[in-house]
Amino acid sequence: MRIVKFPHPTLRHKSKPLLRVDGEIADIVHGMFDLMYENNGIGLAANQVDLPYRLFILNLHSDPEEKEAEFVFINPEISERKGMVEREEGCLSFPELYAPVRRPEKVVMTAYNLAGQEIRYQMDGLFARAAQHELDHLDGVLFVDRLTPTARLEVKSALGDFERAFYGDRDRGLIPADASVAARLAELERLRT
Repeated sequence: MRIVKFPHPTLRHKSKPLLRVDGEIADIVHGMFDLMYENNGIGLAANQVDLPYRLFILNLHSDPEEKEAEFVFINPEISERKGMVEREEGCLSFPELYAPVRRPEKVVMTAYNLAGQEIRYQMDGLFARAAQHELDHLDGVLFVDRLTPTARLEVKSALGDFERAFYGDRDRGLIPADASVAARLAELERLRT
């Protein structure tokens, strides 16, 4: 398992809800936590590890010792949004790129955990922001899509660097063609959704 970088096609994939949670999904979640901690992240969506599953994880402390700070969100949905605030965001699929993003300040989100229990979260601050950022991933939306035109111009050069690196890796055969990626994602979804 590895984190895919922009503009990998899986980052634009709209995930479908999972119909069952089993040991394989639990293993994926544990692997995602390990990968997130290795990269000093606070959140990671399945799309970012090249999987089409509607799940993401958070640990706002980015500390593997703080198990009580670990959250797993399966089939998450937001039912309420309040206020707007602009804060800087980054993303493990855009290493070392940060930009200001406007998002609702408070949200109510429901999701299932690994035990299959539905949980309702009332979120604000970083918890709300990180959850919305990861939920966007599940819909194929990236934080750079939410930038103002001015902020988008400021990151244009960095985005070009990511694209050149990606297509260079593809030319070297390290990343499959979009059609191959799409076929693999469709097969994984067929088995799980």
